[in-house]
Amino acid sequence: MHMAHDKVSMKSELELVQLEQFVTLARTGNFTRAAEKLSLSQSALSRSIQRLEDRIGQPVFERKPREVVLTDLGKILLERAREILHLVEDTMTMLSESDRYGKIRLGAIPTIAPYFLPGVLSEFSESHPNISVIVQEDTTENLIKRCSHGEIDLAILAYPINAKYLETEALFDEELFLVVPPEHELAARKKVEASVVEEYPFVTLNEAHCLAENINSFCRNQSVQPVSVERISQLATVQELVALDHGVSIIPAMARDLDGSDRRVYRSFSGEKPSRTIIMMWNPYRYESKWIQALKHYLRTSCS
Repeated sequence: MHMAHDKVSMKSELELVQLEQFVTLARTGNFTRAAEKLSLSQSALSRSIQRLEDRIGQPVFERKPREVVLTDLGKILLERAREILHLVEDTMTMLSESDRYGKIRLGAIPTIAPYFLPGVLSEFSESHPNISVIVQEDTTENLIKRCSHGEIDLAILAYPINAKYLETEALFDEELFLVVPPEHELAARKKVEASVVEEYPFVTLNEAHCLAENINSFCRNQSVQPVSVERISQLATVQELVALDHGVSIIPAMARDLDGSDRRVYRSFSGEKPSRTIIMMWNPYRYESKWIQALKHYLRTSCS
């Protein structure tokens, strides 16, 4: 009897592992990348997927030279596999809540993570030493996908976003400032009119960052069309290029507050000031542990 039970357990475990591998391959669309994420050899992953297809009796992937694409049957299986894996993970989280220690996977966009999170999480860890927060930095688009798929528990980002079936809650608004080199003629002004920005070369982030859309929206509302000379992927690089006199830019308050260099000067805009709204986002269809609830409560109270 015990031997039969062990066989059933091993069989179920193998099927669960296969589903995890299937979902990873579906997400990456490539055997090599999926194998790397799973810490498997490519041949081992290929054999596992083949066994899964043999068990189903039909292919779940269409093999192409450099990628794999889900078949119609594969798309149905992907939806079910995610539901099954989420249910298993949520169940294990529920059962482990009696433990003293918890873990939270927190995502954040690059224009927030290095500026806002260190101080906030340091204070949070002092009051909640039993909770481990693992920060994962990514773009808004990827954070939405990962939150939907249950790969992260909570995300800190900024409006605007387009996230179906995900909940968002505003934490605070922050002003965006003009940044110029100290010898720049605009540095002598206490406040700057938005219209003068288009007279100077402009250094900005590329379109993958929602901050770029915040800045573009402000410029459109002010009927301003700045001439971009650089499109950068890191906010720190934007600040450095401004210091090197490549142009002017617009920087959020949290980055300004941590900038101790005397190679840049920050100025408010007169009239309507550009700003962005910092939010937290989560998947309401996932089980929310008491650890996640604690972090959400802390963010609400500390940012209000």
